[in-house]
Amino acid sequence: MPAVRALAGHALPKTPSARPQEAGPAPPSALTPAERAEVLALLNRPDYADLPPAQVWARELDEGRYHCSERTMYRILTAAGQNGERRRLATHPAKAVPQLLATAPGQVLTWDITKLQGPNKGEWYHAYVIIDIYSRYICGWTVERAESAERAEELIRETIARNGIVPETVHADRGTSMTSKKVSQLLIDLGVTRSHSRPKVSNDNPYSESHFKTMKYMGDFPGSFNSLADARDWCGGFFSYYNHEHRHSGIGLHTPASVHFGTADLVREQRAVTLAEAYTRHPERFARRPRPPRIPEHAWINEPKQETEAAQQSS
Repeated sequence: MPAVRALAGHALPKTPSARPQEAGPAPPSALTPAERAEVLALLNRPDYADLPPAQVWARELDEGRYHCSERTMYRILTAAGQNGERRRLATHPAKAVPQLLATAPGQVLTWDITKLQGPNKGEWYHAYVIIDIYSRYICGWTVERAESAERAEELIRETIARNGIVPETVHADRGTSMTSKKVSQLLIDLGVTRSHSRPKVSNDNPYSESHFKTMKYMGDFPGSFNSLADARDWCGGFFSYYNHEHRHSGIGLHTPASVHFGTADLVREQRAVTLAEAYTRHPERFARRPRPPRIPEHAWINEPKQETEAAQQSS
């Protein structure tokens, strides 16, 4: 206890501060400042400026010249603040976002190709599908054994001729058939604007992607098809159902055919009459007077955000 009391009245001795260490002599293997400057000048020569040190080191060695190790070259570059990417890299401008607006059927078509499993492992059929983005109507389709620019060009030509309307724009992704010279020349000849998705951006073609998901999630969609004829028969039945029976949530729960051929307004009027009669019979069953879903006035691929926000604020 006395010892503790004696220590309590005295501060503990301070640890002496470490003195800054003086730089020692450079090791015998170190380059002199002049030699380091020469190496840096070598690395920055026009014929070497784009090359990493390993390339410079090897090329100089092949010419019978040794300056220093490869690692030392890296250290010299680091000390000079030049340790980043030395190569001149190609710059690719960002692809423009496709922004397409349709306010009526026949204005904007989008198309894509999806694979269907054949009877044998590794055997696939290819379903080509053309969609009107405003009505969601399947304007043209085919199933083939292989993807072909020639068949794609034929299908687009046949579809436009059958519909009797030349669209303003045809949109697709960047597959080989979509960007082929045959398809491009056809659209140029018809005066149709060509539009393509950005590379590796799947949602630039949302209507085709959504349609293929609907198709492949059907309860009777087979895991594989026994033949090309089998695949064509199933797709023919599905596309007929989709166009004429399927009530699409994106178009006010109308069928694509009804919107495409202009009967949707009459159907909506009849729905309004039916709902009004139901409301008259039992108004207590409704929180408000029921109205049928509206038919959208436009369809977008990548609607501009500013317009979307403005519409939300004004609504």
